[in-house]
Amino acid sequence: MKQIKMVDLAAQHLRIHQEIHSALSNVIQDSVFINGPIVQKFTSRFAQFLGVDYAIGCGNGTDALMVALMALGLKSGDEVIVPSFNYVAAAEVIAVLGLTPVFADVDVHSFSINASEIDRLITNKTKAVIVVHLFGQCAELEDIQAVCKSNNLFLVEDVAQSIGSEYTFSNGNVKMAGTIGDIGTTSFFPSKNLGCLGDGGAVFTSNPDLAKKLNMICNHGQSVKYHYEIVGVNSRLDSIQAAVLDVKLNYLSENLLARKNAAAIYNQLLSDTEVVIPFKAKQSTHTYNQYTIQISGNRSKLQEYLSSFDIPSMVYYPVPLHKQKAYIPFAQSVNLPNSDYLSNCVLSLPIHPELELEQQYFICEKLLVGLKLI
Repeated sequence: MKQIKMVDLAAQHLRIHQEIHSALSNVIQDSVFINGPIVQKFTSRFAQFLGVDYAIGCGNGTDALMVALMALGLKSGDEVIVPSFNYVAAAEVIAVLGLTPVFADVDVHSFSINASEIDRLITNKTKAVIVVHLFGQCAELEDIQAVCKSNNLFLVEDVAQSIGSEYTFSNGNVKMAGTIGDIGTTSFFPSKNLGCLGDGGAVFTSNPDLAKKLNMICNHGQSVKYHYEIVGVNSRLDSIQAAVLDVKLNYLSENLLARKNAAAIYNQLLSDTEVVIPFKAKQSTHTYNQYTIQISGNRSKLQEYLSSFDIPSMVYYPVPLHKQKAYIPFAQSVNLPNSDYLSNCVLSLPIHPELELEQQYFICEKLLVGLKLI
């Protein structure tokens, strides 16, 4: 049995290395490394995949969130609701821009914030909500969108872990994650479902005015070179990364199906055990960027046991944001029990398109033995 990896990027690239090499050679030959034609080609195809009118490449997923908030014209002191059980990027950009992060609890099953929690936190200073579709599936977007509209709040969707996930509304309409709010954002970090060979990100929308502003902000606030109309930043998806992403986009649907099939095997092997397998919402498909279970007992000892058999595992995320040193000033007297609970019991198992059935049986066998030992 070959080595088990959390994400096997080497194997992923081996399958398509000739196409990637050819795409990179074309970029080198053209030598237009910033805002080259391949960037426009990829972002156009990416927008078409998502079903939006505009997609703008940027430097990384954190920049995408920052550019999105900048485009909304928020002012210092405005409040933005954000989940506490989450990676730091969303809260980070809120604080960097002089806005106020308001930490929300998440649903213990879906790992995402819901409409009732958002409604509870709204004040006269609340201007926006960032919904993070964590681990691969959509939050309850229909209800969240309704709360945002009734309170005149902007809705930003972070789909870094959920590109390709689809949400079905009660009327039967189906839309891609990231296309329902005012602005969608994503990261193309190498381990994502659609990843490049370094840093990269994108913002997307169907609002032409927002799209124009997003594009300007990413390019120093200019639409005409050396004429700066608004304050912007330097955050661009370079041609090399765009070329890689343009190749990988051809395989995204195939890779998402492989992840779904691997998750189904895990579900089969771990159902009717003490492991809490990932919740699957009826209204959303799941891309399984992470396969995150919930366990009881000493998690560190379990990880050590798995590691003794060369089985990797990860904890996303061990400390909720409202208890992180940098963000405690924004979270005094905050009580978020679900975020606290999940940070103590979640464990992510290896999942990627190249994961083999033999490896999954081995992982689950050792996991179940390990749970009895802790």
